[in-house]
Amino acid sequence: MAASSSRGGGDDNEPYLLGLVVTKIVGLHHYSGTISGRANVTLVREPLNPHDDNAIAVHNNRGVKAGHIERGAASALAPLLDSLLIANNIAIVPKAPSSKSGSKPYSLICQVHIFARPAAAETVKKAIKDKGLALVAPNNPEFFFSESAFVQERTQKSDRDVDKLFAHVGKDGDCRIEPMEAPEDVVLSALFQHQKEALGWLVHREESCDLPPFWEEDKDGGYKNVLTTQDTKERPAPLRGGIFADDMGLGKTLTLLSLIARSKAPNVGVKKGNKGAKRRKIDAAEEGSRTTLVVCPPSVFSSWVTQLEEHTKAGSLKVYMYHGERTNDKSVLLKYDIVITTYSILGTEFGQEGSPVNDIEWFRVILDEAHVIKNSAARQTKAVTALNAQRRWVVTGTPIQNSSLDLYPLMAFLKFEPFSIKSYWQSLIQRPLGKGDKAGLSRLQNLLGAISLRRTKDAESGSKSVVALPPKTVVACYIELSTEEREYYDQMEMEGRNKMLEFGDRESILRNYSTVLFFILRLRQLCNDVALCPIDMKSWFPNSSFEDVSKNPELLKKLASLVDDGEDFDCPICLSPPSKTVITSCTHIYCQTCILKILKSSSSRCPICRRSLSKEDLFIAPEVQHADEDGSENLGSDKPLSSKVQALLELLKRSQKEDPSSKSVVFSQFRKMLLLLEGPLKRAGFNILRLDGSMSAKKRSDVIKQFAVVGPDAPTVLLASLKAAGAGVNLTAASTVYLFDPWWNPGVEEQAMDRVHRIGQTRAVKAVRLIVKGSIEERILELQERKKRLISGAFGRKGGAKENKEMRIEELRMMMGL
Repeated sequence: MAASSSRGGGDDNEPYLLGLVVTKIVGLHHYSGTISGRANVTLVREPLNPHDDNAIAVHNNRGVKAGHIERGAASALAPLLDSLLIANNIAIVPKAPSSKSGSKPYSLICQVHIFARPAAAETVKKAIKDKGLALVAPNNPEFFFSESAFVQERTQKSDRDVDKLFAHVGKDGDCRIEPMEAPEDVVLSALFQHQKEALGWLVHREESCDLPPFWEEDKDGGYKNVLTTQDTKERPAPLRGGIFADDMGLGKTLTLLSLIARSKAPNVGVKKGNKGAKRRKIDAAEEGSRTTLVVCPPSVFSSWVTQLEEHTKAGSLKVYMYHGERTNDKSVLLKYDIVITTYSILGTEFGQEGSPVNDIEWFRVILDEAHVIKNSAARQTKAVTALNAQRRWVVTGTPIQNSSLDLYPLMAFLKFEPFSIKSYWQSLIQRPLGKGDKAGLSRLQNLLGAISLRRTKDAESGSKSVVALPPKTVVACYIELSTEEREYYDQMEMEGRNKMLEFGDRESILRNYSTVLFFILRLRQLCNDVALCPIDMKSWFPNSSFEDVSKNPELLKKLASLVDDGEDFDCPICLSPPSKTVITSCTHIYCQTCILKILKSSSSRCPICRRSLSKEDLFIAPEVQHADEDGSENLGSDKPLSSKVQALLELLKRSQKEDPSSKSVVFSQFRKMLLLLEGPLKRAGFNILRLDGSMSAKKRSDVIKQFAVVGPDAPTVLLASLKAAGAGVNLTAASTVYLFDPWWNPGVEEQAMDRVHRIGQTRAVKAVRLIVKGSIEERILELQERKKRLISGAFGRKGGAKENKEMRIEELRMMMGL
């Protein structure tokens, strides 16, 4: 493979720029989309095109179809796109079209940038050459025909110039934004000062007619993007929206309700005079509508309803719950001020004809708990990105959960060009971060500074805390295992380490990925209670790397239990919890949509072990039957309690003795652990409630209300699943949090703690992490610290952070203590 300066550091398997192909966009006069200047365009495959099954459509920077790639080039590029051998399908039109009397040209020269993984590079080069196309490599003088800062960055020509552009972003037009009061005729509650400041910022961004970041007006009255060198005679539409990333518990929902209430007022509207903002034809009802679409996880539904009841005048805001049985008439939805729906519903209706949410141009779309869309390949992410909206808001206290790549889908939703194009995000932000380049972190900070607002509850760097909340302390309680538990744990860990050493190289470990995850899961469960693990654990592991699940139904069930037991298990392709879990014959676990997409490619191999796969090798994970809801019988009084359960009981008793009225929340990611805790806690005299993912939304809401009750017979301990109670739930009735087992992702733990430490809390909050000494749990804490450094660095103005990779081979080794 030819070495090229376009290769970046970081992941050796990451697509890199091979070069560019010069071709033409044809048929421009047939389509409504226009390319009015030097511009970036997007290529979209049209395999069902009746005239050419190799057709590749060209969409302009507003997503409107403008033409097609000429047939000869399309015949070479289409098979490569279909087989996923090339990625990041963008092109650049290097010169403004010249046409007589303002008519549209018939064709335009464009440069298609070819990205491929190292392993596919030679195949791609040969396919392009065989079709008679010339691939212009980055070291070819012709390559510099492309003037975009993106390509110059790839050839290491103008890193400093690009960094200067980032340093300047958002600085022009910076002004003091005045705090703003909520409309008194709608919002009954007085806003805190930080909420007034946030409301002022939100309104400013919605009503500003400023040019988007990186755009400048030139001397001739045209506009140019200084980063991509795209130019246009039409004024680019303002970026109306951004990222509202205040810390959890600072009252973002009330601030957003105030924003919605304000735009309901008759004197507030879209500012006129924005001649560049073209809009599609919409009916009169839609034109006058101020409807806001709120998208959130199901667990947050009740939070929005509660906030509306508590903080707004009854009937002042009309709300429609687009959930369950729902209308398909968009005129009905447009009569409401707020329509609330879920990410999963949008994913289900994505591409469906007659879905009203897809047909409406919303006045405003708010993505609550927006970190849900961290996977850009997921259907629900594509669904929210495709929504039509005049204003777009991303709302989350944890915008980064694993890596800076979590931010890319947020840019795509916000339509923040050029970062809504993955190639640009990878080249200008992701790759420099991956190499540990300080410029990468600086760029990310400047970018976020231009479009986001983030304040934290705790005073940082000597600054004053934004809200007067009682203090929160986080402590670790280290626990020694009993002699018997330690023997059992050490034996299991030693067996896991030996297996890892036996697997040896990277490829072998990947082939046995599920086995390694099993060991890690069981080690974590052993730290909690031996009762969580099967008695004969050896029987739970595949004997060989290629044991076929189709010939072993028991193995299929055991693999399904891995997903069920490990609440934080992610699909290795999309790095999100599996939806419609599929287990392959080679014992690897994926989302159904992810693995089917892979099988459509020409390779048709398992992404982990590279074993050949067909649809017949895929098995839907069987449902795991849950034990009796009451865990009292499962852990009888005659059975000795685990060291960690004993430690928790002691801590709870001490807390109750100090203050009999205090309430506690115990979080665990293992539902079975919550069940096992019920018996010992009840026998110790605690009045308990349980909140987990198996409950309906109504049941969860009832449990939260019961927990808030005070009195002599009121519940004092809530046993809660991290996922069921980690977002959009108010647990300020409690003042102590116990994290029974550590989570890979520090953001999820922060969310859990901040269900208790938030506006409305009147007591000092104490969070206790229960950690087993000399175990995998201590290593998980190390992993959390890495991720925290990245998150604080991205929104901070100083500090360095090397890009955190997802749980790959190095982290698997780290978890096993190697």
